[in-house]
Amino acid sequence: MDLAPVTLEGRHVRLEPLRRGHAAELWPAASEADLWRYMTVEVRTPEDLERWVASRVADGEGGTALPFLQRDARTGQAIGSTSLFDADARHRRIEIGHTWLAASHRRTAANTEAKLLLLTHAFERLGALRVQLKTDARNLRSQAAIARLGAVREGVLRQHMVLPDGYVRDTVMFSILDREWPAVRERLRARLSDP
Repeated sequence: MDLAPVTLEGRHVRLEPLRRGHAAELWPAASEADLWRYMTVEVRTPEDLERWVASRVADGEGGTALPFLQRDARTGQAIGSTSLFDADARHRRIEIGHTWLAASHRRTAANTEAKLLLLTHAFERLGALRVQLKTDARNLRSQAAIARLGAVREGVLRQHMVLPDGYVRDTVMFSILDREWPAVRERLRARLSDP
């Protein structure tokens, strides 16, 4: 898998390579109080966000991830971040995650299109056989959003992660396989064409 930085562009969202300098631009979206509730890191200050961005960028530089800034294609506003990460070239699998989005763009065409762009890149450019997504078992909104993509819920990884506040989280795992991708792609395209 060639994880060279790439910009993915759609009508509603632009995914561009995340850079350390993006933290200040992302802070208005990242500062929303409930955004980090189920995440494995705690971001409460601009400095916390700078550290988070630096960590994601370092993973990209290490060749294991493609971290993106999500930008509203119409306004140019930075609205969040997402990544393709934990790439395994031998087994041709990759994960979508480290995703957060400003409340203004959740359940919008920008969010749907971002997933379409990421999945298209994973399956059609990187040759993935499997794309996985996971979320905190308590995060019902995220689980519903992943299911709406057409991903299959595989199960729960019990006591999978310890969060910054000490909570031991169960993780719900989902996946989309290459043979499922054409139907998922058409479902996402249809959602984007709805008025």
